[in-house]
Parts: sequence; structure tokens; C-alpha cells
Amino acid sequence: MKYPHIVAAVHRTPWMIREEKLREILAFIDFKANGGNVSADDVTLLQVPKREPYLIESMGPVEDDAENPLIEPLLESRAEELSVPLAADPSTASRSRAGAIAVLPLYGTISQRMDLFSAISGGTSTEQFTGWLRAALNDPQVTSIVMDIDSPGGTVTGVQELADEIYQGRQQKSIIAVANSMSASAAYYLGSQASEFVVSPSGEVGSIGVFAAHEDVSQALESAGIKTTFISAGKYKTEGNPYEPLSTEARDSMQAKVDAYYQQFVNAVARGRNVTAAKVEESFGQGRMVMSKPAKAAGMVDRIATLDQTLKRLGARSKTKVLPSSMSRESAETAESAPQAEETPTAPPAYLADLERRRKQLDLHQ
Repeated sequence: MKYPHIVAAVHRTPWMIREEKLREILAFIDFKANGGNVSADDVTLLQVPKREPYLIESMGPVEDDAENPLIEPLLESRAEELSVPLAADPSTASRSRAGAIAVLPLYGTISQRMDLFSAISGGTSTEQFTGWLRAALNDPQVTSIVMDIDSPGGTVTGVQELADEIYQGRQQKSIIAVANSMSASAAYYLGSQASEFVVSPSGEVGSIGVFAAHEDVSQALESAGIKTTFISAGKYKTEGNPYEPLSTEARDSMQAKVDAYYQQFVNAVARGRNVTAAKVEESFGQGRMVMSKPAKAAGMVDRIATLDQTLKRLGARSKTKVLPSSMSRESAETAESAPQAEETPTAPPAYLADLERRRKQLDLHQ
């Protein structure tokens, strides 16, 4: 086996993820460690399409049972076709929409930074999501933010920091998390910090817990005639290495770290859901995934609804006008009549062409 230290490091890292998903990750690493090769063509075939945040014009929140005559075209064409990307920096871009809903995708394996596996699996980095969230919070046109979540969880690093950003952000604007349809472990950690948590009827939430593992390859290496000797300084420098059985001291150290991350997880969920830590530990699945109805009954979520139903409740419209982010509703008419070159002097030609295509689509709907 190649790279046993990398395999061991992945095992030893504390994870907030569904156990079966980590097994998939480890299988991929094991494939590489045993000489497997992923070509550029393979990556292209395996790669999940990149998801970007988008904006939808809103006419304001509506009652749950109120009719929204503009929602049907939205459901048929999907919001992405009637929206524009949310810029990482609202001061430099862009295009936004008066009274807009910002939809931020939180899909796939969550990690602090993107890597090859994240790109292939369609994962999300906490750093990237933080940028999207800040842009939406700082954009005066955005009235509410929807977190579109479908994730098995991920690593512990970066999660608490993003959770704090979401919790603080909900004091500024309404943030609605939608489990569409899985919000597990680190994803639930983040979703629980929103102003409101929604789960789709067939969705699941939970998997509150943290785990790590140790893989001992010493016997396998011995059978292959390989013996590894460490030359080190520092009492615990080589602790938990894969070339020898896990010592009691090393196990205790790993357990202490897992316990600390778990308590951080529980406390954050308790804060976000406005319940006690004891309630989270006793009634929020105890590490299991929980289906929509029992999750609502336990207080893990607030509503059972689809993403489209949630957008409808927020007043999502399908007939929209694309406006510069710095402009208000009152300046819409002026923006429409202004020469395109003056509207976006710094925008690249490709973006202008795409914008014009979207405008023509919208005119057809009108």
C-alpha cells in the first residue's frame, strides 16, 4: 500500500459526517494508495456540475395558504434559469435584483478548502460559502437568504467559524435553511444556526456526532517484509501512527479531541435551535438520521416543505428584471433604457452576452 501515513491521517482526523460517506472517501483513497489512477477524462466524467448561488426576485413574504400567480413558471423553469449569479463581492459586480432572495447551495462533502475530491463529489468549502453569505448579507437588494442543503457532512475544520457567521447573520437578515433532502452532521450543525430550519417531506436531518479512527497496518507491512522505524523528538510526535497498534495514551488523546468537538457541536445546535444541550443529546437522534415528521416533533426543524414551497412562501417571482446591484426599484426604468456598455463598464463580453440572453427569455415570459 502506498501512502499509509495519508490513509492514517484521514482516519485519525475527527469527522462530522455520515459514517457510510466516510467509507466512500476512504475507498477512494485506498484506490489511490493501491496504485489506482484517475485520469483527466475520468475526472471530467465523475465531476459533479458546479453549483453557484443565485438570486430570485421576491414580491415579499406571503401567507402559507396564499396564492402566488407567478410561482408556476418558476417551478416549471427552475429558479436558476431566471436568475443571475451572486457575486463574491457585491461592490464589484454585478447584477442583483430589487427585493431578491439569495439561494446559497450547501451540497456534498463539506471541507474548509476545496480539493480534488471535493471538486469530483460536488462538495462545498466553508471558506467559499462564507464569502457567498457575506455578499448576500451586504447586498441591500437581498431581503432573505435560503440555504439549499443536501450534504452528508464533512470535516470539523471551518464548521464552527461558518456556524458563527450564520448565527450572527440571522440577526441582520432572515436566513432559512432547507434540508433538500439531506442535512447530516456538519450540514445539520450549519443549518441549525439559521433563523428557520425546513426539511423536505422525504428528507432527513441529524447525525449529530463526531468520530475518528485508527488503522494499524503494522501486520500487513510485516507480511510484506517492511518495517518502519521512527527517529523523532517530542514525546507524542509520532503518537497514533499507523505502523504500530494504537496505545492507550494515544486512544485517550483521540477520544478527548472527539469529545471536545462533539460538545462544541451540541452547544452550537442548542444555541441555534434555542434548546438546552441536554435536549439536543437526548432528543435529536443521538447520532442517527431523523425523518421529517419526527424531526419536526422533536424540534430539530420548524417546518416540512420543499425548496420550491419555501421560495413561494418568501414571495419568489418568475417574471423578473435584471438590475445592477447598486440600484433601487425606482431606478429600474432608467436602467432598462441606459446603453448596455454604460450599465456594466467592467463586465466581460461573455457575461454581457449571457445577460442579454436572460433578458430575452424574461421578455418572452412577460
